[in-house]
Amino acid sequence: MLTADLRTHPCQKAEVIVMRRRLLALVAALSSLPLALAAAPSAQAADPTTMTNGFYVDPDSSAKRWVAANPGDGRAPAINASIANTPTARWFGSWSGTIGTATGAYVGAADAQDKLPILVAYNIYNRDYCGGHSAGGASSPSAYANWIAQFAGGIANRPAVVVLEPDSLGDYGCMTQAQIDEREGMLNGALAEFNRQAPNTWVYLDAGNPAWASAATMAQRLHEAGLRQAHGFSLNVSNYLTTAENTAYGDAVNRELSARYGYTKPFVVDTSRNGNGSNGQWCNPAGRRIGTPTQLGGGAEMLLWIKVPGESDGNCGVGTGSSAGQFLPEVAYKMIYGY
Repeated sequence: MLTADLRTHPCQKAEVIVMRRRLLALVAALSSLPLALAAAPSAQAADPTTMTNGFYVDPDSSAKRWVAANPGDGRAPAINASIANTPTARWFGSWSGTIGTATGAYVGAADAQDKLPILVAYNIYNRDYCGGHSAGGASSPSAYANWIAQFAGGIANRPAVVVLEPDSLGDYGCMTQAQIDEREGMLNGALAEFNRQAPNTWVYLDAGNPAWASAATMAQRLHEAGLRQAHGFSLNVSNYLTTAENTAYGDAVNRELSARYGYTKPFVVDTSRNGNGSNGQWCNPAGRRIGTPTQLGGGAEMLLWIKVPGESDGNCGVGTGSSAGQFLPEVAYKMIYGY
């Protein structure tokens, strides 16, 4: 069809040339369309920090509830000023009821205030399999797939930050390869759901902390769990290592990602309890202190309070006799002053 005889009148010849050029351009555009779609940015391209005016303070956090219930307690003013009104993540799991309704209500309340909410998805099958203090999670991989799909669907198009499954890549020491493959499959599936349903959410796949695994090991685990689909990765969730230690580790992970897989990702650091650094213990250690409040920047893409200061890590340390997640006012109070 492109072999017309050009031995014609000059005007006709010119028209044929123009038509042929247009047809060639159309064919080229159509043939390149799949490549253009493949190269298009993922649904995670939107920046929720520019769509909102600061971070959301959870009005129903454990610290807020304790202050409201104990107005006459001498510790209440300090806990209210230093902890309860700092933007902190809300954790979602089996205790959250119908999960899509729960996440939808939370991000909806934040959206109504033009604020950016921070959510933690903490319900993976065989959760905390090796540690045990926070064991539980969904009843099966398929149950988790359904749960996380509803989690993402509840957020929908509203802006949010999600930390995906703390500890899930930190400790493989007691897991079989089949269990590891299963877990990585669940995380890959979760990230796909956020990309599909929650285009204005930045999802950070949790990467443990510098004391758990080498940067090379963590880079491999992150990649195999689908990091390329995520906005970034999170560090130090519920831990105490300094921001400097975490940023150095995050940079090292990125060097490994770049060298092995050809990409890097931004990361966030949980600074809620790292003001005094770590004493080598992870479960309710004494003498810790709150860290830099939630903010953009600070050596990482964001410094976030992901764990509520004063919430127990489990029946251990200065939280002996408590359960994971229980608010301990004396621990919170001491953490404000670092003793």
